[in-house]
Amino acid sequence: MSATDPYVVTLAPHVHAFIQPDGGWCLNNAGFLGDGGETLLVDTAATERRALLLRDAVRDAGLALPRTIVTTHHHGDHTYGNRVFLPEARIIGHESCRSEQLAAGRQLHLLWPETDFGHVEIEPPHLTYSDRLTLYVGDTEVRVIHPGRAHTIGDSIVHLPRHGIVFTGDLVFNGGTPFVLMGSLAGSLRAFDLLRSLDAETVVPGHGRITDPSAYAPAERYLRWVRELAEEGRAKGDTPLETARRADLGEFADWPESERLVANLHRAYAELEGLPEGHPLDLATVFADLTVMNGGRPVACHA
Repeated sequence: MSATDPYVVTLAPHVHAFIQPDGGWCLNNAGFLGDGGETLLVDTAATERRALLLRDAVRDAGLALPRTIVTTHHHGDHTYGNRVFLPEARIIGHESCRSEQLAAGRQLHLLWPETDFGHVEIEPPHLTYSDRLTLYVGDTEVRVIHPGRAHTIGDSIVHLPRHGIVFTGDLVFNGGTPFVLMGSLAGSLRAFDLLRSLDAETVVPGHGRITDPSAYAPAERYLRWVRELAEEGRAKGDTPLETARRADLGEFADWPESERLVANLHRAYAELEGLPEGHPLDLATVFADLTVMNGGRPVACHA
């Protein structure tokens, strides 16, 4: 096994996390739980090959292949592998997750045309909800909660109250730089209040190692710093790129994907200008700025 191979962590009896190091662009986490007769999957993966590894992991754990997939948000690293589990599985997600996934289409193919994603079809949620939804897998209660506009406009948190476990999706990047371009900076800060209210001791982030609620505080500090930076830059008449290029990352300097600062500043500027949370931004402009912040090289998909 190499340092970049996915691995499975058992969090509780029949509850597992599928972790994909190093957690960078396109390397998300997933999860699954079951009672022997029924299995629920939280997210899939960015490529067909990695989704097949996830399917093997479910089988290796002695569980049936999933009949339910909960999608935490529409991004392709969490959804491109859905087809591997169809037609047996139904997909559940927030109503905005469905619309955003259909609108995005094969967006990762456009961003990373050199990546071998395999056979990918866009498979959005079949069943949507607006606020909260409760499912049962055997006698395990699974709460699916929309935190409001945060990482995207259609996020879902998956909470297992009996086990004290929460799958956060990309509300949390443990040890990595947050990314709120397609959601809301203010909403992401509110989402941490919701996460804390769940009192979950085990936190499975969308990217990075399994953690606990201590991971919330540094992410909050980062987002507040971004907001302050945006206020200063906008007052000077600087663009998000100009503001990002002169910023001192300080305590966040060692976080991977530091180039995301400029994308987060675009979102912060939009909110300071009074645009609605989650208002669509010009992705071509933002990703061009990301390339500049990445030393003139396009950011790389690690899948």
